[in-house]
Amino acid sequence: MIDFAARLAELDALGLRRRRRVLDSAQGAHVRVDGKDYLSFASNDYLGLAAHPAIAEAACAALRDFGTGTGAAHLLTGHHILHHQAEQALAAFVGQPAALLFSTGYMANLGVVTALLDRHGAIFADKLNHASLVDAAQLSRAAHQRYRHNDLEHLEQLLRASDAEHKLIATDAVFSMDGDLAPVPELLALAEKYDAWLYVDDAHGFGVLGHDGRGVLEHFALPHSPRLIYLATLGKAAGVAGAFVAGTKDLAEWLVNKARTYIFTTAQPPALAAAVSASLGLIAGEPERRERLATLIARLKAGVATLPWPLMASETPIQPLLIGDNHATLRLSDGLRERGILLPAIRPPTVPEGSARLRISLSANHTEADIDRLLMALRELA
Repeated sequence: MIDFAARLAELDALGLRRRRRVLDSAQGAHVRVDGKDYLSFASNDYLGLAAHPAIAEAACAALRDFGTGTGAAHLLTGHHILHHQAEQALAAFVGQPAALLFSTGYMANLGVVTALLDRHGAIFADKLNHASLVDAAQLSRAAHQRYRHNDLEHLEQLLRASDAEHKLIATDAVFSMDGDLAPVPELLALAEKYDAWLYVDDAHGFGVLGHDGRGVLEHFALPHSPRLIYLATLGKAAGVAGAFVAGTKDLAEWLVNKARTYIFTTAQPPALAAAVSASLGLIAGEPERRERLATLIARLKAGVATLPWPLMASETPIQPLLIGDNHATLRLSDGLRERGILLPAIRPPTVPEGSARLRISLSANHTEADIDRLLMALRELA
């Protein structure tokens, strides 16, 4: 048997033990956690929509009309008209022919990759991809070839040498711990050249990138391509929960029949689908939220320039402050918490050894005064 106490003590010694905190307020820039009030830079609520009253009201109306649970999988009687309408709205929003709702982004990645690839296929994955894409590749039994982060030359070498029956290039659009973007147009060109799919996980770009918040495809002005498979999660900028995959109608139909994480699970509550539809109107209709984010990012960058820790190269709301040592990062996080600021330490294995960091996550609900308060606290701790 595993000696859990001894193993947990080892994690403590390495500065790698993780503990949950209890949120007892709505999500937002200011939260109450473990009974104390904090200024928070610790969520992915980039547009400040997680507690928006219009989204909550849409969910409440659906709860009153249709109840709490679906009681069945999508392929039985769980596929509600609200799911159907949300899928149509999501597909139109990102400029794709069809979309399919999944309960989580993790389940979507597992379902899509294993539905497309088997031991005769190969997946070519950026080395910094999210853990769900790594797990999906392993579960598919396909050859899993990882290329150096955003290294197109290395990727092309791997593609050129492959004789796999089916090939899939998989990448985050915005890398969750670094905040930088994948070169999606160039990746699509390689997919065309080497007869591969391109699977883009836009979890942290949807709602944030593009003039109307339609994500990385709008950001790069990419046209529809049958080789492109697009995923976005709905629990970050959209402020709700779940995920969707978009692409051709044939792709969606194939996933309905072959994606095990779609087939063998109960459908999400209809209220969440109603909330998603309401969120899309706010994402496109309130561009000032993205404009405010740009202002806050610039203010943070200017203020951090005088600190001993560098910000990593990112133009997104993910602004990682690179510390390096695990214990030093924990001490800095603890010091901020003592000053009423919530900013968790990110450590291995989430990030590579020696690159522990504070992942500053900005929201449109933050103010310039909030940024200044964080900078003042960092200067004190420096």
